[in-house]
Amino acid sequence: MAAYIHNIATVVPEHFYTQEYLRDRMKEYVGNGKTSQRIIHRIYSKSGIKKRHTVINDFDKNGASRFFFEKDGSLNKPSTGTRNNFYAKKAKELFVTTARNTIQQNNSITKDQITHVITVSCTGFFAPEPGFEIIKELGLSASTQRFHLGFMGCFAAFPAMKMAKSFAAADPDATILVVCLELCSLHLQDSISTDNLISASVFGDGAAGMLITGRKPETDGYELTQFSTTIAEESEKDMAWTIGDTGFDMVLSTYVPEIIESNLPKALKPLFEDYQLQPEQIKHWAIHPGGRAILDKIEQSYSLEEAQLASPRNILAEYGNMSSATILFVLEDLLNRSKAEEAETVLAMAFGPGLTMESGLLTKISPCS
Repeated sequence: MAAYIHNIATVVPEHFYTQEYLRDRMKEYVGNGKTSQRIIHRIYSKSGIKKRHTVINDFDKNGASRFFFEKDGSLNKPSTGTRNNFYAKKAKELFVTTARNTIQQNNSITKDQITHVITVSCTGFFAPEPGFEIIKELGLSASTQRFHLGFMGCFAAFPAMKMAKSFAAADPDATILVVCLELCSLHLQDSISTDNLISASVFGDGAAGMLITGRKPETDGYELTQFSTTIAEESEKDMAWTIGDTGFDMVLSTYVPEIIESNLPKALKPLFEDYQLQPEQIKHWAIHPGGRAILDKIEQSYSLEEAQLASPRNILAEYGNMSSATILFVLEDLLNRSKAEEAETVLAMAFGPGLTMESGLLTKISPCS
């Protein structure tokens, strides 16, 4: 049975800073010598990012709160508990806002039709989990089934889509609300290690929601065709996420783009073979923009044209890497770029701890296609 994404809504915190501004603040607060300052300057300047959003406003010296950057020029190190308390406060608000926007932006689905809520996040925890907050604040039925996917990282929107597809296949009346939210900026680390500096240079905050059913949408949307999962060999230590005493420690090694490049054929083989497709038949490549180098490697590997990666590069530039929510920003951007006069094949991919590579074939459709 087919399953469809009817619409996607995206939300970001009000605070944002240019990459150049953040680069200079990191050089000031974290760089402890000319060598580390040069490394910071190079990493930020070559990131392909213009700006990023955050729930924290003290990146500016005149910010009201002093969560990280103290006025005396030192970098504060909030405990994991302090960071998670702030996450719980801000995430509850953003989960509800994103869910409400997702429903309100769809003219053919009402909140009374929602049967399942799937929430996704890896940057904090609270219980009752986010689905409870959404149901309570939006007045959804108390019988709404809810599920939470945690600590899966940047690829987690794919398990959420597969779960929703299964629900839609099992019940033709199912209407599934999915919300992915990440507040990555809460886990800034006072460290000059390359892994931490790379992490600090790319991650931002954002949330995205989508409505999925087994019924064809009345507006432009996506058909969820097929998914594939693989794990890159001997790469577990190159992308990992652990809980420390002062926030979550993200390991993002410089080898990640090469690991992804070398494992692309294995990751995409099931999709290409099952549907007898060639890479040149893929019109849109909705790649999770984990970093500029990842997009560059994929573009080179498959000799892609600039337009085929326009949405991932645009989202990277305007928002950075928002972990699990990012791929939904890419898919929304792709929907808004042009109307689908006929069905268009979309290859979506994301990468996360493991190193896990999730991919899927989607079909961009319109009511007339």
